[in-house]
Amino acid sequence: MRKDFPDEGEIVIGTVIDVKPFGAFVELLEYPKKEGMVHISEVSSGWVKNIRDFVKKGQRVVAKVMRVNKRKGQIDLSLKRVTDQQRKAKVQEWKRLQRAEKLLEFAGAKLGKSLEESWEEVGHPLEEEFGELYEALEYIIIEGKDVLTELGISEEWANALYEVAKENIELTNVKVDGILTLTTTEPNGIKVIKNALRKALKANPYEDVKVDIRYIGAPKYRIEILSPDYKSGEEVLKTVANTAIDYIKKYKGGEGSFVRESN
Repeated sequence: MRKDFPDEGEIVIGTVIDVKPFGAFVELLEYPKKEGMVHISEVSSGWVKNIRDFVKKGQRVVAKVMRVNKRKGQIDLSLKRVTDQQRKAKVQEWKRLQRAEKLLEFAGAKLGKSLEESWEEVGHPLEEEFGELYEALEYIIIEGKDVLTELGISEEWANALYEVAKENIELTNVKVDGILTLTTTEPNGIKVIKNALRKALKANPYEDVKVDIRYIGAPKYRIEILSPDYKSGEEVLKTVANTAIDYIKKYKGGEGSFVRESN
């Protein structure tokens, strides 16, 4: 089931519904009937003379939840504490949710179900299992509708979801990448680094995710991930980078770092 309130630290998406001199009020799209407030001090890292130069009514924004008071129904938000990468990921996540909900509605219509009934019967259970409804729909295209019946979903729902997903979703790869830096003072340092990169390549747990590591100039290497979905790509990118860093640190003077690239 979806939560009634976001958690502190969560990244949320919303629409600005009012702007006052002291702050902006945001309707949270993922939490029906919930609003958050962005104080003027949390709009931008620079000086804000006129808040309307930064936010306008009707604007779609991505914010970080700073404080939640459920008793009073208050949610404090920040725009300036959201990174470009978090903003991009949240917008993509929201678009995928909207698309998934529309497909769920199509599947439900085949069975005479309302959207609310569709969420209750299969939408929320699939979100809990896969973390994201759209990812679940992509997964059943790859693995087949039997994965749904194995989760206890009825055959009629499995058939409807599989049919709708196959007709409307075209699987495409997304790319995520970053810069890995590895150094060591070991006499055979080159060999140690090569071994670290081999270990990193083998750390990829998915057959449908491709990992490429390229030398771009000592001591830096570019890790590039091609994945069917953003979530898996980010997971593999982090795993691969951490594996290499953990390996190099076992050796004399071994140091490693990783910087995520903004696409």
